[in-house]
Amino acid sequence: METKDPSGIEQQLQYEFRDKNLLVEALRHSSYVNELADSNLRDNERLEFLGDAVLNLIVGHILMHRYPDIKEGELSRSRANLVNESQLAEMARSFDLGAYIQLGRGEIQTQGREKNSILADTYEAIVAAVYLDGGFDAAFKIIEANFLQLINALHSAVNNYDFKSRLQEMLQVGQGSMQKYSIIREEGPDHDKTFWIELKAVDIETQGSGKNKKAAEQDAARKALEILEKE
Repeated sequence: METKDPSGIEQQLQYEFRDKNLLVEALRHSSYVNELADSNLRDNERLEFLGDAVLNLIVGHILMHRYPDIKEGELSRSRANLVNESQLAEMARSFDLGAYIQLGRGEIQTQGREKNSILADTYEAIVAAVYLDGGFDAAFKIIEANFLQLINALHSAVNNYDFKSRLQEMLQVGQGSMQKYSIIREEGPDHDKTFWIELKAVDIETQGSGKNKKAAEQDAARKALEILEKE
């Protein structure tokens, strides 16, 4: 199987590189360079390093904008679920990235074009190449388009996740182990209040906040779940 022309990646990304060498470098695996005698070519590992940072920054930016009320811990977990080797490899497969990667003979023989690690690393290198070629806005546009469906699915899951019900399931609530939610204070003017709720469940006590009582209760339940999961 011959490597496809890199211009196909530009069509998939809907982005045309000013510096085509950046795209070619992003598709050049170390195994290919290592098999060339006295080669001055550079593999894609430096671009992969930069692409990892760019991806985390942009996905983090999108999540903060989309979920203004979610705490840092949940944001970190959401980003980790979006930007990991398995997920990036699937992203790469969605536009047949493996067919464009320059690999050494050994990697080709061991199905390197299908390896999650190679696909994920090459996707990160492509992101870095776009960033260096077109700047932050160009990289942001591509990442947002690539991750839109995943982020929307995450948005739906976050909005519909009932921490109170999940907590009740984990505690297997029975006699003497009821959850009790109490308002402990309210802050701010009537049109922009923040509610603080205290939760007592078994030997756990947490406090949650939110723009309405339901949101504050869910926040308190979420914190209680985190404690239970650690235990």
